[in-house]
Amino acid sequence: MSRYPRWLLLPFSWLYGLIIIIRNWCYDAGVFKSHRFNIPVISVGNLDIGGAGKSPMTEYLVRLLKNKYALATLSRGYGRKTLGFLIAKSSATATEVGDEPAQFKQKFPEVTVAVCEKRVVGIEQLRASHNLIILDDAYQHRAVTPGYSILLFDYSRVFEPHLMLPVGNLREPFSGRRRADTIIVTKCPDDLDKQHREKIKARIRPLAHQELFFTSISYGGLQDMDGLKTGVVIDQDTAVFLLTGIANAAPLLNHVKKQSRQVIHHNYPDHHQYTLKNIAKLADEFKACVAVKKLIVTTEKDIQRLREHDLLPIVKQLPIWVMPIQVHFLAEGQTLFNEIIKNYVR
Repeated sequence: MSRYPRWLLLPFSWLYGLIIIIRNWCYDAGVFKSHRFNIPVISVGNLDIGGAGKSPMTEYLVRLLKNKYALATLSRGYGRKTLGFLIAKSSATATEVGDEPAQFKQKFPEVTVAVCEKRVVGIEQLRASHNLIILDDAYQHRAVTPGYSILLFDYSRVFEPHLMLPVGNLREPFSGRRRADTIIVTKCPDDLDKQHREKIKARIRPLAHQELFFTSISYGGLQDMDGLKTGVVIDQDTAVFLLTGIANAAPLLNHVKKQSRQVIHHNYPDHHQYTLKNIAKLADEFKACVAVKKLIVTTEKDIQRLREHDLLPIVKQLPIWVMPIQVHFLAEGQTLFNEIIKNYVR
């Protein structure tokens, strides 16, 4: 949608914002019930729609805490075709539990990965056998009051106007940041200097009790569909077909373009359910490419949606490699962040 027609929707943004303000007030005033639990519950979320790096941050927390605690992740399970509370099996697909929970289970098979639309119900199911729960994308799920709340801001959007949907990208007003215990600006350049960090801090205006951290994306070596390292390397002579269905593919696209001079991007919306037509188009273009060295690269989230039974016969015939990512803390913030989280959970 072009910028001008979006501005025509401004009255709807005002109305939506008013509804969310009233809803938040009802939770804050106790009109709507919010449940607090007697075990540590960490929430990871953001104010706007998609693309802030919630999954990598959830995975960071899992790596930090899984060896000392009986940990479970709990997500809504966006895009799944099942309902209610469900614990992911090692063979779980995106259709069964959602692409992000399926990704968590593949990467951390020893960890309980659960989905439930009603997080209160999910926590009730999990707390008898777990002593720590991490909520993925739950900042707006006010029915639960987490013990510790982490709010993410995408670096590329920090200086955008604070406008509500549908004109802007905010799911709730910017004032909602006040509920967070820690704020993290994600996907920053590795060389982000102190001056720019201070400008961002002035824009976000964290409260006195809120710690502010900055992170960047760290890309790993290419893996196969099962998450195993391959040793496959991209160079300037490699034709790369990049397949993405995520909220913000720009950082990955820029990263791949630094490695190869020929990148063909097949870009789809976030959580896109790939069809046989989509994959056949990719396969035809790949076959027609005359480059001596060529491969297909996708994300850890996308590969979960490529595992569907109707797609596998074509997918398995293609050289599809996965580009893993991790969170990297800037300005020596990792030690302090880890200490804060461990002190809360302890």
